Amino acid sequence: IVGLVALMALLSGVIGGVSLVALDRFQLNQLDSQLINADRHNYDSLNRPGPAPTDDGGLAAGGLAATGAAGFGLASGTLSARVAPATATSPPQLSGGIVPARGTIAQKLTAAQTTAVENLQPSGQASTVSLPGLGSYRVLVTKEASDGDLIVTGLPLSEAHSTLIKLALVIALATLGGLLLAGSLGAAIVSRALRPLRRVAATADLVSSMELHKGEVDVPVRVAAEDTDRRTEVGQVGAALNQLLGHVTAALQARQDSEERVRQFVADASHELRTPLAAIRGYAELTRPSRADAPPDLAHAMERVESQAIRMSSLVEDLLLLARLDSGRPLEREDVDLSMLLIEAIGDAHAAGPDHRWDLQLPDEPVIVPGDAARLHQVVVNLLANARTHTPPGTQVTVTLDVEHAAAVVTVVDDGPGVPPSVLPEIFERFTRADTSRSRTAGSTGLGLSIVAAVVNAHRGQIWVDSVPGHTCFTVRLPLATESVTPTQRPEPARA
Repeated sequence: IVGLVALMALLSGVIGGVSLVALDRFQLNQLDSQLINADRHNYDSLNRPGPAPTDDGGLAAGGLAATGAAGFGLASGTLSARVAPATATSPPQLSGGIVPARGTIAQKLTAAQTTAVENLQPSGQASTVSLPGLGSYRVLVTKEASDGDLIVTGLPLSEAHSTLIKLALVIALATLGGLLLAGSLGAAIVSRALRPLRRVAATADLVSSMELHKGEVDVPVRVAAEDTDRRTEVGQVGAALNQLLGHVTAALQARQDSEERVRQFVADASHELRTPLAAIRGYAELTRPSRADAPPDLAHAMERVESQAIRMSSLVEDLLLLARLDSGRPLEREDVDLSMLLIEAIGDAHAAGPDHRWDLQLPDEPVIVPGDAARLHQVVVNLLANARTHTPPGTQVTVTLDVEHAAAVVTVVDDGPGVPPSVLPEIFERFTRADTSRSRTAGSTGLGLSIVAAVVNAHRGQIWVDSVPGHTCFTVRLPLATESVTPTQRPEPARA
């Protein structure tokens, strides 16, 4: 709208300017025609005998009558003068003046005006000159053949200039009013025309705010039928958006079906693998008494079979747990004392990693959260195992429990080498392992932190990590219980 109004203003300015120039040219042409007419009358007027001027200078010489008559066809305000050329003994002599209105005294030219008129040269064409105190005049200068005097005839341009000013003012006011009216009506028309587009944009905004990455498989929002008429540009946009949303819904559903099949396959495979793995472990354990008498190679092979069966069983159990969490199976819901849970977990971690320094910081009162005690214990154990496994001996690991804004906050901080920046964005993804900068002293399936994230999310909590060399902090935030059962016994915090 602003652009259109600016274009209209430019066009109006051009049209107004052309109109003023055309009117000015037209008025000059008319004035030149009148000037030629007046020149003939002026010649007759100046050559007609008249009374000599009085001492007060109120009467002009030549044909300007003492009675003040406009006489001989000259209009009031006309410049009527005769200029006798200069001689060796005398300067130029000017007679005449401004033709008076009827009943008034003729206006004698001042010294400055006289000088300006005396300096005019005959050209045979009208020209515009400025007379001091009188303004602009359209002047015609001719030379009299008999004595060589100059006949000067001039018509004032004041009326022409006044007409131009009035027209310019009218054009400016009309343009301003037209622009205001056009801008107001244009804004109303465009606003009304863009209402369907605003509704389409609102639909797009609503869809963009949906958290489709969290498992939504349906986009129920659609553009209204009134805004999908393909005969209009907005309708084409609305129809295209509806078609796009339909494709997105279909793609999300297909992705959900595929993930569900994969999840079911993992769950089924994990479940089916438990039995043969248990049998392998059982048979491997049966060989323990006879390994002392067996050849060294056979004894070593059986030990490896047993250890790898145990590792495979752990991997299968992790995969089965993730499949169950992904399927949305409900967890146990009971009041869990996080303080007691952390005390037990830090004790186990100290036994598993005696070459690390373990520190536990707890609040004075128990912290109770609703959830599955076994799964929350697994969260803490996995975080501590991650700190123990991926840091060198002597690393300080500090576990802290706090309460902030109706939530329990557990932090596990170590002063190890840190997580590589390239790994941080996907550290909670499955089968993600850090590079050799956090070397492992034990095997890892790459599922520990993904299980932690899945369990925390199932408890409607949050988990994140901040890591730089020398400081890695895993933070778990869990909502507190609204009604908690206070434990009857709570041991002293353990500090190792």
